Amino acid sequence: MKSTTASQAAPTDISTTGTARKEPRPAGRGPRRGIRRQLPTSPWLFAAPGLAIVGIFILYPFLSTLNNAFTDNRTLIEGDYVGFANFQELWHDEMFWIGLRNSTLYVLGVVPALVVLPLLLAMLVQKHIPGITFFRSAFYTPVVASIVVVGLIWVWMLDERGLVNALLEAVGVGKAGFLSDQWLLLLSAMTVTVWKGLGYYMIIYLAALANVPRELHEAAAVDGAGAVRRFFSVTVPAVRSTMVLVAALSSVAAFKVFSEVYLMAGPTGGPAGEDTTLVMLVQRVGTGLTGRVGYASAISVVVFVVTVALMLLVLRADRKEDA
Repeated sequence: MKSTTASQAAPTDISTTGTARKEPRPAGRGPRRGIRRQLPTSPWLFAAPGLAIVGIFILYPFLSTLNNAFTDNRTLIEGDYVGFANFQELWHDEMFWIGLRNSTLYVLGVVPALVVLPLLLAMLVQKHIPGITFFRSAFYTPVVASIVVVGLIWVWMLDERGLVNALLEAVGVGKAGFLSDQWLLLLSAMTVTVWKGLGYYMIIYLAALANVPRELHEAAAVDGAGAVRRFFSVTVPAVRSTMVLVAALSSVAAFKVFSEVYLMAGPTGGPAGEDTTLVMLVQRVGTGLTGRVGYASAISVVVFVVTVALMLLVLRADRKEDA
């Protein structure tokens, strides 16, 4: 019995010292230590806070606005479902067409300036010259300034007794109704928007210009291309995708303009409300104790559709150029 039991025992290595040494465990056997299995829900736990913010502050308000657009809800009164009655009323609302006209003109006046001028400004501040850091900070200062403060400063400057009219009188031109004339007021608001947005889009262009190889400019210069020709043949093609991005962002922002026109034209939208934009009309119609929430939501839906159409139009134009 003893011999049989000894023959079935695990083999051991007897060293010269007489101590037994076990054979090493084969690789791949036994539990692994330090590695835990990831649960399938782990990625969703990290994404949950962001998804909750998007759902509460973006998705739910959008769906609520879309639902209210087909009702006659008021601020303190829940109305009934009225179908497309609000959109039919928009068709016959003169103020809606005035707001659509002004918002469209704002896009046509602001977007080209915000596509070209920040690019030229970025090329200027990109140069390594003494004191250029100060100018970079100065050009970016309006971006971080409050739009209310900026608007009030420009109102004081463009007022009938403001700095600009005082300079015009000094040179013998005479006063201009920057805040009283319908078209001058709209043009003044466009100027404020362009002035405030220059620094923001300048930073975007600076990042794009940093990726343009210097060899392209050197090769063009060797071929005899001047500064203007290098700009159109080297710089513009290299930053064209960035120009499309700037055009899309600025067009959406320009169509939804509110603060600049509101501060300079007042709550009434300028003389006889002729400078009212669509977003100002939403604020005017949908606020107050008797605000027409349903009608204001219908205008908001139109603003959303037009802004999406603007972005698609810009992207389609970019694809045609690529083709």
